[in-house]
Amino acid sequence: MLVVGLTGNIASGKSTVARLLVERGAQLIDSDVLARRAVEPGTPALERIVKRWGPGVQRADGTLDRAALRRIVFSDPAELRALDAIVHPEVERLRQRDLSEARAAGVGVTVCDIPLLFEAGLESSVDCIVLVDAPAHVRLDRLVNLRRISPDEAQAMMDAQLPAESKRKRAHFVVENDGSLESLRERTHALWDSLTRQASAFTRASV
Repeated sequence: MLVVGLTGNIASGKSTVARLLVERGAQLIDSDVLARRAVEPGTPALERIVKRWGPGVQRADGTLDRAALRRIVFSDPAELRALDAIVHPEVERLRQRDLSEARAAGVGVTVCDIPLLFEAGLESSVDCIVLVDAPAHVRLDRLVNLRRISPDEAQAMMDAQLPAESKRKRAHFVVENDGSLESLRERTHALWDSLTRQASAFTRASV
């Protein structure tokens, strides 16, 4: 099985590329889904978060108030690192479990959607890396106008990630998301063809 690390800075269009790859036949393991699962009510991770940042980051129904927590951690790099130290290990545990299930099922290509792949030092955990990228001003506009995040908060979220330029040098494939959806679809389909060829070669080499 070829394990693909799909990454991209916030609002790059990574989730759209993930959806297009699934349409072509990829198995998807979404870190955002795993991260939500990791902090569900009753989990050790959520208990540690509330203990560190107080009851103000928890809603009345017991779920995590992500907006409240985001306002805290994205304004202070030390707080963001503390949050990552709580959540990332649990997300990785869940990811490895899902990967084991995919291998057992005979899946050919599994795409792991990992927004902070480089920041978390997870390059070696995947067989190849796909970076989705878009110009910074486009990503900022998406955050402000589509996700309704304030410009200051949006910029802080962008600044909390490594610059895309450094990630481009370390990725095996770069998908440019600087045009229309149809253009992105064509580029993603070309990427899928490359990944399936690589998966076939990977399988032959491991036999």
